[in-house]
Amino acid sequence: MNRDINIKATRINCFRQSKVDGIFMLQMRVPGGMVDAKYLEMIQYMAKTWGDGNFHFGTRQTFDIPGIKYDDIPAVNAYIENYIKEVDAEMCDVDMNKIAGEPAEWDPSSGYPTIGARNITACIGNYHCICGNINTFELARKLEKIIFPSHYHIKINIAGCPNDCNKAHLCDFGIIGTYKFDYHPERCIGCGLCAKKCEHGATRVLSLDEGTAKILKDPCCCVGCGECARACPTSAWQRHPEPLYRVILGGRTGRQTPRLGKMFLNWASEDVIIAVLKNWQKFSAWVMDYKPEYLHGGHLIDRAGYKKFKEIMLDGVELNPECMVAEDIFWNETEYRSNFNVKPIEMHHHAGPQD
Repeated sequence: MNRDINIKATRINCFRQSKVDGIFMLQMRVPGGMVDAKYLEMIQYMAKTWGDGNFHFGTRQTFDIPGIKYDDIPAVNAYIENYIKEVDAEMCDVDMNKIAGEPAEWDPSSGYPTIGARNITACIGNYHCICGNINTFELARKLEKIIFPSHYHIKINIAGCPNDCNKAHLCDFGIIGTYKFDYHPERCIGCGLCAKKCEHGATRVLSLDEGTAKILKDPCCCVGCGECARACPTSAWQRHPEPLYRVILGGRTGRQTPRLGKMFLNWASEDVIIAVLKNWQKFSAWVMDYKPEYLHGGHLIDRAGYKKFKEIMLDGVELNPECMVAEDIFWNETEYRSNFNVKPIEMHHHAGPQD
């Protein structure tokens, strides 16, 4: 193909460049990784008509259709108009005429307006899994309208329980479903199954008091997984009425400084999760002086510093009584190059308004 192609524009439009000139791959959003199966017919049609006959389940649970020619992008965008309207605008209540909360008229036949906020991924959660504490894709759909469309980069993973099958520890903002549990000793028969389950699959916070034949708990290290309640034959362990959440912050892969995320919030309510994420656009805009670029959310936190991140993200947020917040976070990157962060002062990055 002998022409100039604005690769950045096609990327914003959710088309990824391939190693073959003029060939692209469309990435379609699937918030929470769950949609009506009827859309599979649509994916098949697109793959056969404009792609190379295949499609890929993206690592972020997107429908990826490779082999699309540059000249066919307008036709593909027009074809996915109804999908975007039904999945994002209707199912997730996304205002497609705003970008990062600011008015920006959307042409429905032009495809996706931004790629900054990546698709929110989720495990199957309590929709099916016996370990799941929360309905993960319902939460994803509530969060979709907060973070999309936006040019500011964020990756959100939602795990239904502390097993963290969906790798909440390896993204910018990882959400893990948990519960608080009440112990009713009058129902307990002293079998010790809950303590054995906790020892085998959790954090060993339960023990059987041989004198009373009742359960003792060290509450400091409970992860809210619910294995005790699943194991108990008499329902001596009972969930609180509403689920709570743990938020893991700033995890990432990458070529330079990969790392596991660290705990930001524990025992947070759904309202708190939503309120905190509503401040993400404000935080990202401040760090980057309102000039978005491709930069992972974890790097934005690094540039601003955790204390500034906490200040902006918790602005106006009313925490539920159980919620705990990390006073500070001590990261542990893997530096592939020794002294990676030691460099001339003029090469240092700065957060906030620039001269």
